[in-house]
Amino acid sequence: MATTTNGSHPGTWTADELMHGKVGSHSPPASPTANGAGAGAGAGAGDSPSKKTQSHRFSMRKLGAKKPPADPMDWGMPGHMSEEEVAIFMKFRDEVEKRGGEFKNTVYSFGDIEGEAYCLTRWLRARKFKYDDVIAMIEEATEVRADARNHEFYPNPVEALGCEPSVFMAQYPQLYHSHAKNGCPVFISKPGVLNVDGMECITTLDGILKFHWHVMMHDYKKRLLDHKEAHPDFSNFQCVCVIDLEHLSTSQLSQRALSIVKTQTAIDSVCFPETMNKTLVINAPRFFSLTWNIIKGWIDPRTAGKIELISGRKTWEARLRELVDEDQLPSDYGGKGMATTDTLAKEAPEGVMKQHHELVHVRSSGHSTVDVPEGGSLEVTVYTRATTEVIISIVDENSKSTVFVTGVSVKHTGGTGGNDKPTSVVITKERIKGPVKARIKIDSKGGRFSTAGNFMVACNMY
Repeated sequence: MATTTNGSHPGTWTADELMHGKVGSHSPPASPTANGAGAGAGAGAGDSPSKKTQSHRFSMRKLGAKKPPADPMDWGMPGHMSEEEVAIFMKFRDEVEKRGGEFKNTVYSFGDIEGEAYCLTRWLRARKFKYDDVIAMIEEATEVRADARNHEFYPNPVEALGCEPSVFMAQYPQLYHSHAKNGCPVFISKPGVLNVDGMECITTLDGILKFHWHVMMHDYKKRLLDHKEAHPDFSNFQCVCVIDLEHLSTSQLSQRALSIVKTQTAIDSVCFPETMNKTLVINAPRFFSLTWNIIKGWIDPRTAGKIELISGRKTWEARLRELVDEDQLPSDYGGKGMATTDTLAKEAPEGVMKQHHELVHVRSSGHSTVDVPEGGSLEVTVYTRATTEVIISIVDENSKSTVFVTGVSVKHTGGTGGNDKPTSVVITKERIKGPVKARIKIDSKGGRFSTAGNFMVACNMY
């Protein structure tokens, strides 16, 4: 990040601008409040560092002129800092500039376009303006992201995961869907339908970790920067999250499932602090609601104020419409936008019209069927960690004498550790042309009373 002749950053706000906003704009609330306010939260951020050069530095006297607001959502935001917090901000800013290098790159992980005031206060709020704790956090984050940085944060998602992202999303649906009224990207996650056995067939915890780096630094970051370019006043580099717990059961809360979720959240908590603008937990089952009432008493009011637990569909649909314009909200979540299933379908490889993913548990045998339309063609890939050999064939369900593929041997020959990659085999050397109802048969070569294991059948229709 370049500096002006007096040492300040291009685009550094003056104290008056931090207190009252840029000329012709309005100071935004930091976050949607519990009663639904928050539209336009990105307004008033001003020009990005790359567009205008300012030579003014912050005024401690003016920055600290306002008392900390009663609304905990505004605490620690530019324009809402106490005199003591401003002093810590100044010290922190000078330390970031002095250290530079990867320390500074960690702080400005989304680039300097976020703006100095908004970026630095994210880190300060994350450690409640305790200076030594903030520095220690950044040092830890710099170390945590070092390996991913050396790999350019895994620009190729297929190489990161070891499978197509669409196969991964079919086991754990997660997606960004447009923007909230305050400009923040809307992220929807569906842990209630997380298929742990399916995940273990296709990737590893290390692969999930690498893919999360890809998402944060190549997807989420791009969405923020694109929105900033289209809306220069946007500076709220945070996310509105929807956590859908529909179909969640106590049996799904296994150590394996929690490990998958923790793998993703561990990075965010250290390397991307204060990027949660608002989280709505919807369709929560009763057992989760009771647990949340206990947990809520353990966390600070500001964090608790960002999280809302709503079980009734009519109630959470209405709340979502307060946060997100109807045309931006998915139709399966009470809006008029593209359904999440259709958005996820866009993750399919180029040229693929439709996909079918099915986890087949094989004892002595198992199968999956898929309809291939007229004019379409089918490609089948199978993923597994099963060490028992199976033989896979593909026949016409309606005319089993018609055999398209026969005698393909599949067996996992790699390691059995949690981060050893699973085996994947393309079953169709040539695509099967429709119209046909294809039956993918899996026959175990193990003993009569043995269990072969799990096989993920991934079908692409072109």
